[in-house]
Amino acid sequence: MKTIQQATQLRTRKLGLLIYDARISRNRSVEQCARVMGISPEQYEQVEAGLLAPSLPQLEAFAYYLDIPLEHFWSAQSLLGQGMQEPFEQAPAYVSLRHKIIGARLRMARQTLNLTLQQMEEKTALPKERIEAYELGEKSIPLPELEILTDHLQIRMEELFDQRGPIGQWRRERLAMQRFMELPEDVREFICKPVNLPYLKLAMRLSELSVEKLRAVAEGLLEITY
Repeated sequence: MKTIQQATQLRTRKLGLLIYDARISRNRSVEQCARVMGISPEQYEQVEAGLLAPSLPQLEAFAYYLDIPLEHFWSAQSLLGQGMQEPFEQAPAYVSLRHKIIGARLRMARQTLNLTLQQMEEKTALPKERIEAYELGEKSIPLPELEILTDHLQIRMEELFDQRGPIGQWRRERLAMQRFMELPEDVREFICKPVNLPYLKLAMRLSELSVEKLRAVAEGLLEITY
């Protein structure tokens, strides 16, 4: 139990440093970031000090607000200056809903593994009453504790990231742009030319064909050209 507590404390301190770095790199105030997370400035200062861990939904809202990859909070790198998002008014409601969604996902995973709350308490050293409150969405889950729960429930953290909401869409757009920028320069130039759109659409249709149909197309082309 002591080892789990030490690991949780260490993870909380690391999160605090990453969150502080993110806020400073975007030149935002404690009050602004606290409002986005839905907590008081005093609580936010505890987060940066490594004394209080945010929940995943709070971290999602924070990352969206600062326009930084959510994955940054599992890294050890400092941030460079980039663009920033304006805070969205629905942040508190978003965070509350996400807590319920994540809780339901944890409960489903636990039941799938036929684990009782008592067994989860024994595995994670977290009180079963607290785990139940997490599952019902009644209490936000500090990220280090969520990582412990997902580890024992065989859930990848990425599975809990927002997929369909505004932050999910923002993440998909960021990832798509990142993958695009990783392409060779000549390929990017080809894609960006409107005149090449028919070729791209053709390539998309060909990618959906089975191997047998692609072979038939290739054989038909050979008959035409020879």
